[in-house]
Amino acid sequence: MKTILDKFRMDGQAAVVTGGAGLLGKEFSRTLAQAGAGVVVADLNAEAAEAVAEEIRKDGFKAIGVGVNVTDPASVQQMVVSTIKEYGRLDALVCSAAMDPKFDPEHAGQNRNTFEDYPVESFRQALDVNLTGLFLCAQAAVIPMLKQDHGSIINICSTYGLAGPDQRIYIKPGQPQQYKPVYYSVTKSGVLGLTRYLATYYAGKNIRANALTPGGIFNNHDDLFVQNYSARTVLGRMARKDEMNGAVLFLASDASSYMTGSNLVVDGGWTAW
Repeated sequence: MKTILDKFRMDGQAAVVTGGAGLLGKEFSRTLAQAGAGVVVADLNAEAAEAVAEEIRKDGFKAIGVGVNVTDPASVQQMVVSTIKEYGRLDALVCSAAMDPKFDPEHAGQNRNTFEDYPVESFRQALDVNLTGLFLCAQAAVIPMLKQDHGSIINICSTYGLAGPDQRIYIKPGQPQQYKPVYYSVTKSGVLGLTRYLATYYAGKNIRANALTPGGIFNNHDDLFVQNYSARTVLGRMARKDEMNGAVLFLASDASSYMTGSNLVVDGGWTAW
């Protein structure tokens, strides 16, 4: 007899994770592989993508690494071709590739532009990666999904796609003010619009589209930032990098078979206040 846990299995299916060598992309790729899917770790850094795939294979699961530029239609098409060549199908697409301004020690001082002086070139680049990239990936992935009458698209959003950034958490005494840049809120809001469009466009086609909205993930941030961020959450802390894995597997698998056009928020209560 099948149990509820069987609905989370993805045996015989194939999943693509863009941004697969990133902080969350690695987690997503490993999670879907552990659930039985053949995974394509896709990243702009092809060597890093293959390294993640190799780690997954060493653990006894199925994965390949491919390089992809999500802003290039030909590159995205080749990613899908590689998936079909390796696994014969494409069941889940996790769009995790994005420009995301960081505030950990490694990226200290990189986000000092005010809205008034924010470069239009940087704004356009972010639109290309964070929105056009999702458009191109979905456009290519739905072709095999339509043929097999099955597919799940998961677009990674952000709490700043739901609410404006609290710029106060980026203040550090004695240092120039840093800002979460305008493009991030704009593009992440657009992710929700694209997700709902895809869900309704493919009504009746057994292709589902949902968004996953993570809260802030701890990545060696300094104590002041952690304190400022944590004070805004109901749970009183930042997320661990593995705490989105259950949500992404739920959305990719048949456990969420009656869910489309929705946004699953996993933010420690940030948006509940």
